Amino acid sequence: MSAVGSAGRAVGRVAVAGVMVDPLTESQVVERVAAALEAGRGGRIVTPNVDICRSAARDPALRELVNTADLVVADGMPLVWAARLLGTPLPERVTGADLIWSLSKLAARRGWPIYLLGGPPGVAVAAARELTGCYPRLQVCGVESPPYSFDQTGPGRERVLRRVVAARPGLVFVGLGFPRQDLLVARLRERLPGAWFVGCGSAIAFASGAVPRAPGWMRRSGLEWSFRLLSEPGRLARRYLVDDLPFALRLLGGCLVEWLRGARRRRL
Repeated sequence: MSAVGSAGRAVGRVAVAGVMVDPLTESQVVERVAAALEAGRGGRIVTPNVDICRSAARDPALRELVNTADLVVADGMPLVWAARLLGTPLPERVTGADLIWSLSKLAARRGWPIYLLGGPPGVAVAAARELTGCYPRLQVCGVESPPYSFDQTGPGRERVLRRVVAARPGLVFVGLGFPRQDLLVARLRERLPGAWFVGCGSAIAFASGAVPRAPGWMRRSGLEWSFRLLSEPGRLARRYLVDDLPFALRLLGGCLVEWLRGARRRRL
């Protein structure tokens, strides 16, 4: 496992797609969170994919929001491929959709309550039902699917913040999409310094069963995006095909050029 710096973040992060990523496996992330919670230390996890990296590349403030997280792990396979081409490989893809299960399993075993925040009406409740069905000892101290624009006003945001803080969770899964979920987590982090927060995108919807997830072989081969595109074309077509695909191709193309240059230098 990577060493840990004074701020609790891993030393030896990998620079890829403009963000700094911790070279950790999913099991190592769970171990890191468990050790921190046992010691009374909280933190936040960001799981960047191509879309998050594209946003971070355009906006220094968003890039800082990602890079200052306590753990940053690659959700997108293009990041794993790019890191490999750069000669700084990441051990595996670590997604919010997987962490919601592995960290809930940890929480059930250790008695740490979780809070689910995000998704359309009823989705967080359904996700809680699925998670507790799998882990009967899991304590869900709160579920909430706030109105889409709740965080556009101070009073609306404050109401949600107060409810989460009052529940005193050990782990909070926030599925509002980047950067909304991560900006909210940054505020919650100040009020609940002993809790861990995961900005998990669609993970709550996946856990609920409301949104189907790609088969394992598609996830492992980097084709999950195509499954999601076919499942939700109206919502994802522009994001995947117009915005993210060109960014991913430029990223991988640039990394391939660097790899070829390095291979040529090694031959000389």
